[in-house]
Amino acid sequence: MDQIIDIATDGRHLSRDRGFLKVSENGLENGRTPLDQIAGVIVHAHGTTWSTSLLTELADRGAPVVLCASNHAPKSVLMPLQGHHAQGARMRAQWQARSSLTKQAWKQVVGAKLHMQAAVLAAHGKAPAPLLMMVRKITSGDSTNIEAQAARHYWPRMMGRDFRRDSAATDANALLNYGYTVLRAAAARAVVAAGLHPTIGLFHSNRGNAFALADDLMEPFRPLVDCAVRSLIAQQGTDVDTSAKQVLAGLIALDLPLGEGITPVSVALSKLAISLGQSFEAGKLSLALPAPPDPLTLKGLGK
Repeated sequence: MDQIIDIATDGRHLSRDRGFLKVSENGLENGRTPLDQIAGVIVHAHGTTWSTSLLTELADRGAPVVLCASNHAPKSVLMPLQGHHAQGARMRAQWQARSSLTKQAWKQVVGAKLHMQAAVLAAHGKAPAPLLMMVRKITSGDSTNIEAQAARHYWPRMMGRDFRRDSAATDANALLNYGYTVLRAAAARAVVAAGLHPTIGLFHSNRGNAFALADDLMEPFRPLVDCAVRSLIAQQGTDVDTSAKQVLAGLIALDLPLGEGITPVSVALSKLAISLGQSFEAGKLSLALPAPPDPLTLKGLGK
């Protein structure tokens, strides 16, 4: 099972030891995890050190190392240079993809996000109808910015009337930052493993964003983090403590409906990235987008 490794204690050393990631302090081992089970490593702590051999082993497995600021927002990501046997051809197809195809892909991604937001609201007793109506209004490339209109309806009902989403803020925003960092790491890994270039996004295009495509593909999964954070706050407040991190990191193992089966979030991200790469090469769009889980599952996230 894929795991997110979180390093939050100062002064730890990370190294490779016979197929394991080993965490130690002052020469004494604190714990170890099989390298083949690691989906990503998130580092918040000061004074963390690591061996080059560990970083190359993680790169071989496509597992990103994410360095975070004090508010748990990602500041740097270490990713492998090569991730797929047909990477060159697929990246050329990605770069040369028709604008109409990428715009339709973004339309579908936004639609999947709004469906997930609507399901999350419904699971918490809020009316989903306005968001479902907005789905029908999404145009190619979301030129009328329905995503932002949906956000103005969604956030007050999900997190309270006074809530404002601000990645630089603390409290609930810090929990959201951490959950989104977990998703971003898993999405970045999926993008590189699919042979795509993470900088070339469908919609996100900030010139300083090296992971624009990962940010695009994680959008339908974000409401799962929101749902878990809402429950965490109700139970234990807004501290980004060990238990909260464990809950949010565990979301990558949540099963989602996809096609005719059930797939963990980490695998769903991989299938979405692969389907996008195949769409670029074929010149015809066919995305593997997840459906929302049942209301009981959503209601139980974070508990």
